[in-house]
Amino acid sequence: MIEQRKEVALLVEWSRNYGRGVLKGIGHYVQAHGRWNIYHTERKLSDGVPRWFKNWKGDGIIARIENPRLMQHLQRIGVPTVDLFEPVDSSGFPSILTNDQTVARLAADHLIEQGFKRFAYCGLFGVISSDQRSACFAEYLASKGHEVIVYDNKRHAGTAFISNSEEFELRCENVAAWIASLPRPVGLMACNDVRAHQILMACAGLDIAVPEEVAVIGVDNDEVVCELAWPPLTSIELNPEKVGFEAASLLDRLMRGVQPPCQPALVEPACLLPRQSTDIIATTDAEVAAAIHFIRKHACDGIQVEDVIKHLSISRSTLERRFARVLKRSPKREIVNTQLLQVKQLLARTDYSLAHIAKITGFKYVESMCCVFKRTTGRTPGQYRRSR
Repeated sequence: MIEQRKEVALLVEWSRNYGRGVLKGIGHYVQAHGRWNIYHTERKLSDGVPRWFKNWKGDGIIARIENPRLMQHLQRIGVPTVDLFEPVDSSGFPSILTNDQTVARLAADHLIEQGFKRFAYCGLFGVISSDQRSACFAEYLASKGHEVIVYDNKRHAGTAFISNSEEFELRCENVAAWIASLPRPVGLMACNDVRAHQILMACAGLDIAVPEEVAVIGVDNDEVVCELAWPPLTSIELNPEKVGFEAASLLDRLMRGVQPPCQPALVEPACLLPRQSTDIIATTDAEVAAAIHFIRKHACDGIQVEDVIKHLSISRSTLERRFARVLKRSPKREIVNTQLLQVKQLLARTDYSLAHIAKITGFKYVESMCCVFKRTTGRTPGQYRRSR
């Protein structure tokens, strides 16, 4: 007997890079597993109940529920629903979410590696995902002995994201005043790329140098936003396609009568992609900064410490001593760290073979790359790729 096709509504925004990635992941699941009729129209994150949906009768829903009226409508109709915006205890629906603890650690570790000793976080007060990233960022840095200055503008707190130009302008003046008050140099994490872009604009208006005085990291890796920003924005790439795929898989089970999980399922972010907004080492040691710049430019060319020494015309012992004092690691470790960052990005973003990845990241042998990768991360390259 042929199984009847399910009627599934997707209330996920097209207006944001994350939403489009989620839709792509859902599409992968439907092509591989689901006999579904999909109902979906173009929408923004903050949109409410679409007109066509008010009288819709179907079997299941995947939604990014940011709008309170939409949440109330979905709760009333009682159709199996997966929420991709907030935890299960907020909407009452089972959810698939990004692991914000890992997101915060990626940002913090990158800023620490750049040599920063002061840190700040700028989010959207009252938005759960932003507040979670803020808490995780502060907690992780506290474990490293650092404090975080958090932007806390409760006057404009609410559930709505920045979704129109009026709200953007309303908050920009407040953000600029806060940035002007920060001690510098400072490494700053924003809750998403839109917020980070706003911070870069505020810095430009205040004539604050980025990244020399304020280094900025966003979240989502929306390439349009990141490349339009000046300087281009360092950002953490999430894994929305996997979120969408896992959401579709969960909805399929719910529509078959399986009990929903009590806790949100967490998907790990893909990687951090460094761009010019953090391309600095926060140190007054000019030779260490020059060495770092050279290493980041040429690490994947297969350079050795001797190449750095030759470039700087400095003795090995002096370079080693200065690296230990400023960065608490060796020049060799900095070269390897830079190579491994590129390896991680290629594992997460491409289907290149390990041999090809080793070649283009400066490892002479694939075996040595795999050995260093596992010793550093605790996982093989294959295990890392499968977890993305």
